[in-house]
Amino acid sequence: MYDYTIIGAGIVGLSTAYALQNKHPHASIAIVEKETEIAAHQTGRNSGVIHSGVYYKPGSLKARMAVQGRNSMVQFCEENEVPHDVCGKVLVATEPGELPRMEALYERVGQNGLNVTRLSKEELHDVEPYVNGLAGLKVPSTGIVDYKKVSRKLMELLKKGGADIFLGSAVQEIVEKQDEVVIETTARTIYARYMVNCAGLFSDRITAMSGIHTDVKIVPFRGEYFELVPEKSHLVKGLIYPVPNPDFPFLGVHLTKMMDGGVHAGPNAVLSLKREGYRKVDMQWKDMKEVLTFPGFWKLAGANMKEGMKEMIRSFHKESFVKSLQRLVPDIKADDVVPTDAGVRAQAMLKNGKLVDDFYIIPGKRTVHVCNAPSPAATASLEIGKEIARKLPALERERVSMS
Repeated sequence: MYDYTIIGAGIVGLSTAYALQNKHPHASIAIVEKETEIAAHQTGRNSGVIHSGVYYKPGSLKARMAVQGRNSMVQFCEENEVPHDVCGKVLVATEPGELPRMEALYERVGQNGLNVTRLSKEELHDVEPYVNGLAGLKVPSTGIVDYKKVSRKLMELLKKGGADIFLGSAVQEIVEKQDEVVIETTARTIYARYMVNCAGLFSDRITAMSGIHTDVKIVPFRGEYFELVPEKSHLVKGLIYPVPNPDFPFLGVHLTKMMDGGVHAGPNAVLSLKREGYRKVDMQWKDMKEVLTFPGFWKLAGANMKEGMKEMIRSFHKESFVKSLQRLVPDIKADDVVPTDAGVRAQAMLKNGKLVDDFYIIPGKRTVHVCNAPSPAATASLEIGKEIARKLPALERERVSMS
């Protein structure tokens, strides 16, 4: 019998176990993961940005946890000698119509308590000499890290504290009883006093398996990346982002310096027909049927038809992807970029077609379910873990609401 069992060994699950271990040093903790390695999906397939909390609605969990999480993540890396770089980023307005949106974003940033500087065209070029922009915002607190290395350090600390990590153990059944939760996996049966669902792309199915019914569905969006060839990596000094389109729920193609010295370009955002579908040809009938029969998907698709078609074109037409990059850095040519690993974002959607905009956490009697934790969840992971640890075991008395 474990005091706490966490399903999912991505960075949110590991951070939750770490927070519980710190709060309850004598508690017995188990982490259950279906893969044979940790951090195999969203955690290990992203651009490695330590976000600052620029984009998120003031007062939301995302805004609060991104700001606090950025500080916690940098502190964790410093204390545990995990390589990272607080290199800063710029948001770039490339045409006059984006200037009012950039100014509105500047006002939101102030409400989230961040130190952000307006940049003229000349000042922007001082920071990023090859960028194309009329003006920009400088966010000095943004950084980069390899979240797989963070996850490995968390696993090391958890094992040192006595936690058990069961890899290759896919959850098949969950029975929540009066005084325990019984978790049947492909490898073993686990008994726990409390269970936390951090299953990412499968979090909605684990929630349903626990007997909790919601109107939320995970809809997977594949983010496809290119990377600059090494001889062109000098074109990007830090992180370069466009001013986001408020009518489209994703940030747009951007350029990101990586910890290995390379530069990633992307991602776009296209529907994945498999929850762990990292290639265009990947398809899984159950996953595809769930999305295509979910009424919320068609409502979202209809409302975002124009931008969605642009994303699809960029997916199949490299030159269109490169044109998006050239809006930011004109010197990038088609021969300067090569494909690299894609990721899949676990995005929760409601039946009315709205994407769940905030982190979404649902409690059961002896369970808690992280039902929506897309970006900036890696940045905020240590704070998400603390939030869950603070609420256990009195979860039935309160509910973290959606924004």
